[in-house]
Amino acid sequence: MNMHLRSGVAGCAFGVLALATTAAQAAEPSPWQSFASVTPVYQGGADIDGGGDYSMTGLIVRGGTSYNYGNGTRAGVTLNYDYMDYSFSNSSAFGAAKPWNVVQRYGIAVPLALGVSDGWSVGFTPSADWYRENGADTGDSLIWGASLTGVKQFADGNRLGLGVGVYSRLEETSVFPFLLVDWRLSDRWRLVNPLPSGPTGPAGLELDYQIDGNWTAGVGAAYRTLRFRLSDSGPVRNGIGEESGIPVFLRVTRSMGKAMALHFYGGVVAGGKLRVENSSGNLIREENFDPAPMFGLTFVGRF
Repeated sequence: MNMHLRSGVAGCAFGVLALATTAAQAAEPSPWQSFASVTPVYQGGADIDGGGDYSMTGLIVRGGTSYNYGNGTRAGVTLNYDYMDYSFSNSSAFGAAKPWNVVQRYGIAVPLALGVSDGWSVGFTPSADWYRENGADTGDSLIWGASLTGVKQFADGNRLGLGVGVYSRLEETSVFPFLLVDWRLSDRWRLVNPLPSGPTGPAGLELDYQIDGNWTAGVGAAYRTLRFRLSDSGPVRNGIGEESGIPVFLRVTRSMGKAMALHFYGGVVAGGKLRVENSSGNLIREENFDPAPMFGLTFVGRF
């Protein structure tokens, strides 16, 4: 998968498509399908190569609804909110001051899917997010763009698709392809994208195992990048912060009927980088950080 994939915004494209597809399969009498999810997440302390260490405690909230027009055609809206509280200790890698503190994201995506023929559907998902450290200018924090997807559903229920996303991301433009997959390998094994609302983001692959009717487990990896506007009163005024890495994880899920599920996550963020740019997007400092433990719990409800 292309390493320029930015899960902070691409997650909307993956997430709303995956949720809409799942909703389309559910045997619900109403054409409306809604969902909500809450994910507390903790990323443990990791040493920074240039000196010091950092950790993060956060909350990820998602909610939305979609309407089924029949024949594979759906339209909906998804709202996104992230809260991330970073703690830096002895962060000499970035000078005497901490590079950033609390970062928040507010966003909206509008997924549209059109059933074509022979199991094919075409999706278009425009989105807008405001991603900023507390104290940053909201007008300078907008990330916007859209994804276009094509997905084929086969007679056995397996799905495979490709997409491309184009996003304007705070002084840079990202164009990237991505893979969408939900493929049953056997009665118990399945290859999928990670849960869109989980702590890893959906930009990766996960191998799932059905333990019994209520329990499943999965192992996977994803690529995640968070890019946000820095405070206009911080050490780099109106600059840009970025955290990237590869979450490698184990997930255990407990289903509570068809409407609710709890997903338990444990893993490590490998290949991590912290980056600070000035207000024009020019690099000031980039530092690697050691593998960081990661834990999360995602509750998902559908109604």
